[in-house]
Amino acid sequence: MRKRTSSLTAEHDSVPPAAPEDSDPAVKRCPPQGKAGHGAPQGTDPEKRMAKSFKRLGLAGKVKRILMWILLVYFCIPVLVKLCPSIQAKLVFLNFVRLPYFIDLKRPSDHGLNHTVNYYLEPESGFKIGVWHTVPAQMWAEAQGKDRDWYDGALLSPHPVILYLHGNAGTRGGDHRVQLYKVLSSFGYHVVTFDYRGWGDSDGSPSEGGMTADSLFMYHRLKRAVANKPLYVWGHSLGTGVATNLVRRLSDTGSPPDALVLESPFTNIREEARSHPFSMVYRYLPGFDWFFLDAISANDIRFASDENVNHISCPVLILHAEDDSVVPFHLGRKLYASAARSKSLSGQKVQFIPFQASLGYKHKFIYRSPELPHILSDFFGAVHPNTQ
Repeated sequence: MRKRTSSLTAEHDSVPPAAPEDSDPAVKRCPPQGKAGHGAPQGTDPEKRMAKSFKRLGLAGKVKRILMWILLVYFCIPVLVKLCPSIQAKLVFLNFVRLPYFIDLKRPSDHGLNHTVNYYLEPESGFKIGVWHTVPAQMWAEAQGKDRDWYDGALLSPHPVILYLHGNAGTRGGDHRVQLYKVLSSFGYHVVTFDYRGWGDSDGSPSEGGMTADSLFMYHRLKRAVANKPLYVWGHSLGTGVATNLVRRLSDTGSPPDALVLESPFTNIREEARSHPFSMVYRYLPGFDWFFLDAISANDIRFASDENVNHISCPVLILHAEDDSVVPFHLGRKLYASAARSKSLSGQKVQFIPFQASLGYKHKFIYRSPELPHILSDFFGAVHPNTQ
């Protein structure tokens, strides 16, 4: 073993030569400079030491001040949320976050969707919502340069149709959403999606009731257009809450869709808010439910999928990645357990497909799975054999 050695270096101060003594007794000799307290002037060393100590004290004061501000903000946020519940609603919907920025939703071709048309509909008088319709990849060549009337007529083709309900934040032009449209189109599906009121370039303000009403409007319009062809509902993240609201209402009227796909779903909005990474710093704060979760309820936001599955009467497919940090995997499995026990789903196909964390699909990349076409083909083929 090598021995660790250290060297000590001795420093030698050179002694200046002694000055010649002045023979004149009248000349006063100045005493040599020495250490403090021995005739030396008040040297600079003590002043430097004091300055350093003041600096150290100043740094500690700054750190203390920063910590005080952080604590002040930390405790003020729950109070603000409680006093202004609308803040919490904005955090649930995040409709003001438009990622990616500076995109023209009127031009889906800018995203590589050359077989997609953009148009606007009025669910209610006085406001419009923006819609995209992507035809199956097999119809790509024929779709070039066609207008909305041609796309509406294309819904009569033999290909099944998916109504896609996106999650919070962003628009119908979000990157991961566009990639999913392309994947589903390549599998042979029409994909119709839209921005709820208050999202993207759609008019209005967001609310759970408004999102559900827009979805009902879109579904009924598609149902009339496709006649007896398969029509599926696909929801992602917050869109799964909208999807179960929609399908519950359709089931109550005896006209559910042919199947419901829930990608990265949660049980209800309170449990999702408690599990969301943003709530981590407050989760164990006394009164967390009172400050934050009750504020969500005050905005009439529930998205109670775990209740809705007790009223749904169509096949349900749940897709969830184990490494989802936005909507934790255990919430998707818990929702599946509720659906499996549901009396209204008795006799219906209810399937849960987990994706291992090692695949890295997280919250919004399940579309990358090479198994997805087989999963959908097997599931839809079982519930609607004439799609094969």
